[in-house]
This record gives sequence, C-alpha cells and structure tokens, in this order.
Amino acid sequence: MNKEENLLFKISTPEDLRKLDPSDLMQVSSELRQFIIDVVCNNPGHFGASLGVVELTVALHYVFNTPYDKIIWDVGHQAYGHKILTGRRDNFSTNRKYKGISGFPKMAESVYDAFGTGHSSTSISAALGMARAARLKGETRHVVAVIGDGAMTAGEAFEGLNNAGIGKSDILVILNDNNMAIDANVGALKEYLLDITTSKTYNKFKDRMWNMLGAFGKLGPNARTLAAQLEAGFKSTILDRSNLFEGLNFRYFGPIDGHDLLHLTKVLEDLKNIPGPKLLHCVTVKGKGFKQAEENQTTFHAPGKFDKETGEIIHASNSDTPLTYQEVFGRTILELAKLNDKITGITPAMPTGSSLSIMMKEMPERTFDVGIAEQHAVTFSAGLATQGMIPYCNIYSSFIQRAYDQIIHDVALQNLHVVLCVDRGGLVGADGATHHGFFDMAFMRSIPNMIVTAPMDEIELRNLMYTAQLEKNSFPFSIRYPRGRGMYTDWEKPFQEIEIGKARQISEGNELAILTIGHPGNVVASIVKKIAKENISIAHFDMRFVAPLDKNVLHTVFKNFTHIITVEDGILKGGFGSAIIEFMADNGYNSEVRRLGIPDYFVEHGTQDELQRECGFDAEGIEIAIREMLLKSSPPRRACPASAGG
Repeated sequence: MNKEENLLFKISTPEDLRKLDPSDLMQVSSELRQFIIDVVCNNPGHFGASLGVVELTVALHYVFNTPYDKIIWDVGHQAYGHKILTGRRDNFSTNRKYKGISGFPKMAESVYDAFGTGHSSTSISAALGMARAARLKGETRHVVAVIGDGAMTAGEAFEGLNNAGIGKSDILVILNDNNMAIDANVGALKEYLLDITTSKTYNKFKDRMWNMLGAFGKLGPNARTLAAQLEAGFKSTILDRSNLFEGLNFRYFGPIDGHDLLHLTKVLEDLKNIPGPKLLHCVTVKGKGFKQAEENQTTFHAPGKFDKETGEIIHASNSDTPLTYQEVFGRTILELAKLNDKITGITPAMPTGSSLSIMMKEMPERTFDVGIAEQHAVTFSAGLATQGMIPYCNIYSSFIQRAYDQIIHDVALQNLHVVLCVDRGGLVGADGATHHGFFDMAFMRSIPNMIVTAPMDEIELRNLMYTAQLEKNSFPFSIRYPRGRGMYTDWEKPFQEIEIGKARQISEGNELAILTIGHPGNVVASIVKKIAKENISIAHFDMRFVAPLDKNVLHTVFKNFTHIITVEDGILKGGFGSAIIEFMADNGYNSEVRRLGIPDYFVEHGTQDELQRECGFDAEGIEIAIREMLLKSSPPRRACPASAGG
C-alpha cells in the first residue's frame, strides 16, 4: 500500500482520525498495528502490550475529544499506538533512544499524555483527581483510565476505586483484561475476572440486558434506574457472587471484545452519556495480530530485536558472554535454597525478569509471585521472617521505592531477617526516568538496622547472598545489583562468607585513592591498570558496604591521601559519596573528595553507556576526574599499607 492509500499517514492528530468514516477505522487499526511491528522489530521496546490495545486506542481517540478529554494509560507501555496517533508517528523511530521520545506517556512530551505512567496502578487515582477538578471548575470533560488487569492487582488501584465510588465524579475506568502482566497474572482477582469472561450464561444474559437497558433508557431516568437494579441482581445470581466493581459503586459493563472496533466505539459513545463512575471490562489478547507474540506473551512483552516475518528473536551469539546479574541471582538462590530449607523467594510480578522463575520451576511451594504489589511483598516477607523463614524479596530498585514505609516499619523497625534483593540498581537504560534505580542506596543507608551492600561483580553477589542467609546475620539485609551482564563466565565458585562491613583493596597506590561501590568498580579497576603504565599510582578500594562503612579502611585512607574520588551508580545527593564525606567531617579529616555518580536531576532514557557518559562516570569521565585530581594533588605521601581492608 502506498502512502496515498495509507490512512495512518494522513493522521497527524486525533482530530484527523475523527474526520474519518467509522468504516475506515478497521483499516487505520490494521495500519497502526503493522506500523508498530515494523518499528519495534528493529528498535526494541515494549511490544505485546501495545499490539493488544490497537483497536481500543483507535476507538478512544475517535470517540473522545482528546486532549480536552483525558486518557490515562496504565501501565504506560501499552501506549505506543496512542503516541503514534497523537503527533509522534514521524519520530516514533526514536522511541526509547537517547534524546528521542519516551517509551512511556510523559506530560512534558505531549498535551495528549494526560499523566506519566511508567509505574503501574496510578491511573484511577490520577483520573479521579482530574475528574474532581473538572467538577470544581465547572468543566464537562470526560476522564478515562485504561488499566491493565495486571496493574489492577496493586493496592493503589483498589484505593482509587474505593474513593471514586463514594462520589459522583464522571470517570470511566477501562479494564484491559488479557490475563497477563509481564508474566501470567496471579491471585484471586485473576480468577474472578476469568469467571466473568468464561461464563457463557452470564455473557448471553449480558448481551440481552445491554439491549434492554437501551430500551428502558428511552422511557426516562426512573426506568433506567430500575433496569440497572435488575441487572445487578441478575449478575450476582448468575455468577454466584456479587460483582466486585458494583460493590464499590461503579456501574459495571462487559465483558466485551476489545478487538471488535465498531462495537467498542458504539459502547464508548453510550458510556459518554451515563454519569458517575463506570467500569468497562474489555477482553483483549496481548500481542494481538502477531502470531508469535500471541503464543509467547512473556517473551514478546519486550523481545528486543526480532525478525518481523518469522518472529525469530535476534540474539548476539557469544558463548563467552557472562551471564546477567539477574541470572546469577536466580541460579544462586536455587542453590542456596537446596542448602537451607528456610529460604523462600518473593517477587511482585517479576519472576522472569528477576530470574526467580528458576527457583519457581523447581520449588514452586517456596516461591511466591504476589502480583504487582510491592508493599504487600515486603510485609508478606516480614511475616515469613517472624516465623523463622528467610525470605529473599526481589524487587526492582525503581519499584521498591513504593514499599519504603514497609521496609522501615515492618522490616527494619522490628529487625527482621528479610533479604531485600534490589534488582536493576542504577541507570537501567531505555526505560528512562521512571525505571532508573538510583535512589535505593541513599534511602536504604538512612534506615537503622539495615545492612546496605552492592557487589562489584557476580562472584561478590553470590557470596553476599550466601552471607545474608547465615543465622548470625539475622537482620535486614539489602543487596543491590545492576541491570546487565557481569564480568566472569566462571562465576560459580564455592561460597565464601563476607565479613559484614568489610571492604577490600583492589590495588595499592600512593598518589590518589578511589573508593567504589558496586559494578562501577570494574571500570575503575581497568582504568587504574591502564594509567599504571604511565607510572601513576592509584589505590582502589571496593567498599562493598554502604552501611556499615569499613571505618578502619576509611581512617587509613584519610590519613594517607589528601585527594579522594568516590564512584557510584546512584544519586550523589545522600548516596555513597555523601556517606564518605560525612565520615570525613565526623572524624575531623579535611581531604578533597570528588564524588562521581548521578547528578541532582531525573536522567532520561538512552543506553546505559550513553547515560553514564552524560553523568560523568563512564570510563572516560572517571579517567578525566583522576587526571584533574592528580594535577591538584600535593607531593605524594607514603603508600597505603597493603593490609588495609584485607
């Protein structure tokens, strides 16, 4: 099809879409789906979720007067079609690239992005706020929250529903039900929705009731109220349970086929005329229209590059490539669980991404996917710990922020033996500002009783995981590690205990000291070796612990060096480098300390290499900092003893 015949290329804004005849909408949907496939196969991103809502996206922008009417996408990785229809088609190829458009809705990017939704389950609360504001201002705008069934499992979604049900705000919640988050959905809500969507008796009744409601509606408001009451009673009888959403004072409609575009537009038009809180239950298929994505929904959530004709995922083939930190975690926790029957694994809806799925397959009774519910995951872990279990609670750094109170109140305050495995610490890359994990070291180190660690490589990760489960270390224990690959292919060494709060010295030197935490230590180690060829002598310490700090090593360092550099893949404000400066001030030292890490702003998306370069702690940035420090340094002092730090 050439561009003259292609309707999608005639749509610059939803206003252009609304000029089309309803009979043209299926062609627009087909072209939109193919456009997403064509771009994402070469420019990796979130794939299956956006394919599953193509028809819903077209219908929403066709029926509602966006951007005056507000649409909030939750989680935002289902919004690719929305972005393409709202003026970003021609630069969609920059999606998730450095300085390109964001992979998630972003208010600063477009007036059509009503709310930023990189984290799940916020849409109903945000939509309710917008609806209440509209009523206070005397506006008649419609507000729609499109929430995935996976996102509906989180507590905030229920909080929003509960609060919305007590008012008369004109809010429409569309439940996009595809029975999938990234992995398959879990929990009682999934079973409840499955009952509704698979009940043939209920669905046959629902279709008849929908027609009857239309007929009653023509007779006036009293008749419509009576019909609605009858409808609610019949639904409860057929399903043998109350309707959850109507119990929260939402008018419930559905389930309907989320891929039947013409029916969708008709239903949405009808719902525009019904006041108050409403929920439309749409059943969709994640990955719809791309066979391999429909059949393997977890893999094609974010598949990387793939062949759009065959669906074959394009991998970089290199048998010598180290495993990711995530895979090392997954294999190690299984190994530890075989040695210690108290160990359990917990994740909030990320078994595959975290690699807890490795243990889950072999020990399903000792692994728990609790759904998108980080607060619950932490307190559930605390409950396990009170009974002598040793829970390894694996949560991405950017998501564990949602459970900060539970970490303080339920774990640390009670000094419980919970091991928090903080995955994807630091800059994560293309997912951008909503997903970077650079606050955890700063907020974890401020919590009493909490051990805060970050391994320099996967061997240290393995040994810290071993150390954390020892009976003598029965206190809160945080282990953070980055997204991406480790350093070694032969990482499966015998377990070794690491002394709590003990740093290690990587290299001796007498001109400058560098203190590192976590994976960036490997970059520093390579630079120190490189400039050693110029007879530049650098002492490098892998601190391993942010809390407690190795005070013996720090006293030795500050007594012997006037110039010190700290390097971290975390926020500088309040982070590891700040902890070093606090130690210096508390102990009366006055060395010059230069901190390298993430500055005081929200870093956007790009590759990890690009973002580390922007923040100044890539290899080049670290080397520049070293050379600048050396120019300032006074005559070298005596060498730091080789025994310092072990």
